[in-house]
Amino acid sequence: MSADECIFCRVVAGTVESSRVYEDEDVLAFMDIQPVADGHLLVIPKRHAPYLADLDEQLGMSMFRAGQRLAAALRNSGLPCEGVNLFLADGEVAFQEVFHAHLHVFPRTPGDGFRIDADWREQPRAELNDASERIRSGMAASPS
Repeated sequence: MSADECIFCRVVAGTVESSRVYEDEDVLAFMDIQPVADGHLLVIPKRHAPYLADLDEQLGMSMFRAGQRLAAALRNSGLPCEGVNLFLADGEVAFQEVFHAHLHVFPRTPGDGFRIDADWREQPRAELNDASERIRSGMAASPS
């Protein structure tokens, strides 16, 4: 998908209506039009980056810094908010639907119904150690 076809790039350009909350040189935050809760925000890089791997570290830090500030703002906003989730889906199998990296920031309240349904089970230490070694090897092989 080109930047011209990307809905989030059009939000950045101002050619698609949005309810902007925060903006700086690198990122833009606006209200999600399909919120899981009142106050659900999206933080996006201003330049087109389809996946997390397309962000340089500085831009990724800028997104999470904005997310942290917005989480604090949600808690002080008067909107129902007893907790906050930061969520980034990277890739189709991870349920990414818009292929422009974006960080969801949304308030949580008891009984709000949002959940990630997974098989949360404890793994044997040997399996954890094996996975950690494989991830360290992946880090060594990845450009930083």
